[in-house]
Amino acid sequence: MVSLDTQHAQSFLDDGALADLKPQIEEAHEAVLNKTGKGSHMLGWRDLLLDPDDALLQDIEATAHRLRRDADVLLCLGIGGSYLGARAVISALTPYLSARQPDPPSPDTPEGQSMHPSQPPEVRFAGHHTSGAYLRELLSDLDGKSVFVNVISKSGTTLETALSFRVVRAWMHDQFDAPSDRIIITTDKEQGALNALHEANDFYKKYVIPDDVGGRFSVLTPVGLLPIAAAGIDIHSFFYGAVSACEEISADAEHDALRYAALRYLLLNDDYDVEALAVFEPKLRNIGRWWQQLFGESEGKEHTGLFPTVAQYTTDLHSIGQYMQQGQRNLMETFLMPKKDPASLSIPETEDDVDGLNYVAGKTMGDVTRAAYDGTAQAHANGGVPNVTIWFDALAPQPIGELLYFFEHAVAVSGYLLDVNPFNQPGVEDYKSEMYDRLDR
Repeated sequence: MVSLDTQHAQSFLDDGALADLKPQIEEAHEAVLNKTGKGSHMLGWRDLLLDPDDALLQDIEATAHRLRRDADVLLCLGIGGSYLGARAVISALTPYLSARQPDPPSPDTPEGQSMHPSQPPEVRFAGHHTSGAYLRELLSDLDGKSVFVNVISKSGTTLETALSFRVVRAWMHDQFDAPSDRIIITTDKEQGALNALHEANDFYKKYVIPDDVGGRFSVLTPVGLLPIAAAGIDIHSFFYGAVSACEEISADAEHDALRYAALRYLLLNDDYDVEALAVFEPKLRNIGRWWQQLFGESEGKEHTGLFPTVAQYTTDLHSIGQYMQQGQRNLMETFLMPKKDPASLSIPETEDDVDGLNYVAGKTMGDVTRAAYDGTAQAHANGGVPNVTIWFDALAPQPIGELLYFFEHAVAVSGYLLDVNPFNQPGVEDYKSEMYDRLDR
């Protein structure tokens, strides 16, 4: 279960402010539930949880099984919501350091097949920027490995992704006898360049991005589920964690997801216009990057919305910590904390105690993290930074699914509070237009 702790924010609000806002919160919540708000035709990310497609989950698992059997690397090509969700979940739920250990060499392993088929493939990402140096080095590093590609784009013409796919397809043709049998597309049901390429090349597999689901809300569609499943993560538990959160929030007009949206709205109206999502567990950093897109692209319209940024503590307390404590007082902080320590590691005692740290001997690194969090939240509040904490149960598939839906529902309600369409991104199209003009499209 996801919960919100507001003890370090209440004093920054006027008495009765949350109560006074309650009718607007309920109206925004009902607009999400009943599809009566702006952009309501793009609420498919809720519909897929209200009516789960278990056959699709099984199909994705079957494809992931082949990838785990035959691939050393799954290379995912996509930008924005086409990669941030999958990367966030995989980072949160897989080891920091690769657990893949080469099996003993076998003369019977056919060329182009995985050398260690019992392990999930390494999932890598490209197509989310325009660095030729990165792509060149990536392909050089993939030489000799069994590589499958999942290209993710609804239109198939998003420049960063399409260019990368063009380069990668040429490389695949040089590397493998049947490259098309190693390519999976995730795209529009009928339209777009990827469908035309699929017709011409008969790629191994195609998955559909629903018309009514935008990219930043697509992690619970094949966009996110296939890479996540290939990485060896239980997508059934992950998906149904989101289903559980959807049902819970839908039935509770005072849910913490709505309180989070309300508190952010009130602080924005009081000129707190920057929100830093702070994580202490590095595995959560990419959840922050996903959150940054979700909130930035959903709220940042018509000259309103909190500017979202991500901080990695305690690391960043030694860089921007001074600013957080005593800089401009225009920011709020949201701490994202698992209730359960991901891995308990005890601190040993030493006989000489030269470093003077025996006072923490016997404690765990998790105890130190908790002390750092408690101290930071209190110090920043004392310094004039309102902060809240979002707690979730553990770094496990079901709680992560619950957490992602919590944020999705909160940002939809928040967008309606701001009177913007939380499901479009017209400003993103502006940079594309200017870029295409300079490329003589």
